[in-house]
Amino acid sequence: MNSFLSWLEGGPVTEAIRGTPYLYPVLGSLHILGIALLVGPTAAFDLRLLGLGKRNLPVTTVAGFLLPLSRLGLVIAVCTGVLMFLPGASVVVERGSAPWKLGLLLIAGANVLVFHRRTYRTVSDWDLGESPPAPARAAAVVSVTSWAGVTVAGSLLAYT
Repeated sequence: MNSFLSWLEGGPVTEAIRGTPYLYPVLGSLHILGIALLVGPTAAFDLRLLGLGKRNLPVTTVAGFLLPLSRLGLVIAVCTGVLMFLPGASVVVERGSAPWKLGLLLIAGANVLVFHRRTYRTVSDWDLGESPPAPARAAAVVSVTSWAGVTVAGSLLAYT
């Protein structure tokens, strides 16, 4: 594992990140923007599933507006997160919050897959005028909780 991390830390992309003034802080700023685009619309969608907010808007309409922003945020956050990981890979993996962040990312991702492959397929039954079913509400709770945890654990990577 140490040789792999050393290889990551010594690669040409990593050297470019280290050697380009202000690139790392720019990546950090873009990472925060990506997180905001991911977590903000996702939380708003989850709140709609939980029955809060504009109940007179169909779930499919809310999803159509918010989830593409979340996908864009995910792409930005993943790309910048990987680039920020490279220069200090061996330090980051030793942080106590690293397994929490990775584990919560996996839970959040699995939750998205299960929700869209199972629960959301029946959205026509509860799109408007009906309360979302228990599995949709449970997915919303898991989503809000796991993405909040990913954000906190990511912030703690700099300290613990």
